[in-house]
Amino acid sequence: MLGKHLLADMYGVDSRLMTDERFLKDLLVRAAVVSGLHLIAELCLIRFPADVGSTQRVRGGGVTGFALLSESHISFHSYPERNFLALDIFTCGKADPHRALQIFQEALSPRETRVISHNRGVALAG
Repeated sequence: MLGKHLLADMYGVDSRLMTDERFLKDLLVRAAVVSGLHLIAELCLIRFPADVGSTQRVRGGGVTGFALLSESHISFHSYPERNFLALDIFTCGKADPHRALQIFQEALSPRETRVISHNRGVALAG
């Protein structure tokens, strides 16, 4: 096995947290550092403009973030209008992506988190 890949769907996240770029940038860094992962490039965060429809309900306006690691990557896409955050953590070697997931869960306090875990490169072991 080369690494572990987690896909986490976080439901019921406070929409204000998912539009706060500084908070999300700090969260990416903290998740990497506390997990013993190593950032190897400048973080990439993109804020998408909100779309106010005819009902004046705000749609969009989320943030996408990406951290390139020597062990692989952490990325997320926030959907504040749905109180949803999609998180992707891929780590190679002995690094454990579950610790980074825990940092996101503690900071965002989702009502529910659904996680899919996949071992990458399994066929290479044999």
